[in-house]
Amino acid sequence: MEVEDGAELCFPQLNTSCRKPTFPESDVLFLHIVLYFVSVLTVALNLLIIISISYFRQLHTNTNTLLLSLAVSDFLVGLVLMPGEILRQTGCWFLGDLMCFCYNYVSFIVTSTSIGHMVLISVDRYVAICDPLHYPTRVTERKVKFCVCLCWLSSVFYCSVIVQDDLTEPGRYNSCYGQCVFVISYIAGIVDVVVTFIAPVTVIIVLYMRVFVVAVSQARAMRSHITAVTQHRSMTVTKMKSELKAARTLGVLVALFLTCFCPYYCACLAKENLGNASFASFVLYLFYCNSCMNPLVYALFYPWFRKTFKLIVTLQIRQSGSCEAKIM
Repeated sequence: MEVEDGAELCFPQLNTSCRKPTFPESDVLFLHIVLYFVSVLTVALNLLIIISISYFRQLHTNTNTLLLSLAVSDFLVGLVLMPGEILRQTGCWFLGDLMCFCYNYVSFIVTSTSIGHMVLISVDRYVAICDPLHYPTRVTERKVKFCVCLCWLSSVFYCSVIVQDDLTEPGRYNSCYGQCVFVISYIAGIVDVVVTFIAPVTVIIVLYMRVFVVAVSQARAMRSHITAVTQHRSMTVTKMKSELKAARTLGVLVALFLTCFCPYYCACLAKENLGNASFASFVLYLFYCNSCMNPLVYALFYPWFRKTFKLIVTLQIRQSGSCEAKIM
């Protein structure tokens, strides 16, 4: 009986060891297959986005720079956060307290960076649709790259402040050895909800409501002038259609993000018990699954992604001058 009890521990040689999670073996196997499949799919799809936008020069646009940086954060979700969460929730944490801290720190950085990118995308579409004449001067390549770098650096700094208590003593909140938990103070929790939920979601919703109103009015104006005969007007209408399509696509992206993102913070605001392992895992997996959905949105709405996917998979990008290929 003693041997049997020891076998149930993560570290049988330690009295302070956690017990292994008691899930039916078939359920654990099925859960691992599904979650690791989503993780691999997330990594593969976002890697395709990163290669496509980085390699093909025609895709070097300001909006795509934001999508590229977002794909990097989504790639890290699939590569680091999903496997780490699977290990933490369905097994014992064998990597030690320091790696537990690093995992939680990286998850905070990646999460807050993704939120920041959604705000930047909303601002980009707002300027493109609501002030198109000044878009080329207000949204320049240099400004976009600066904002992307600022987003990552501010996330690193902000998350350093949030996790500073755990940094001084990694594993201080673990009740036993083989566990990986992270706890922040009540004040820090309130600040985090405001900074990473209430403020960015408010900005996103307000900007996209404005974009929606302007887009509807512009669509009506295009329909009323669709018979314009001058080439200049034709080019203007084509350009505006392209901007409106981009706004719709990125609107879907933002809508999916809010759908996957809101449950966790809504539960926090409602003071739900996130200590419940099943509920906490569900809202976290839902949020992480958004990183897999983003490339699927590109594949559905962007013909250039389907073209670059074919060129990459068939290794045609190895041909000389393939980076100059006409994608759009």
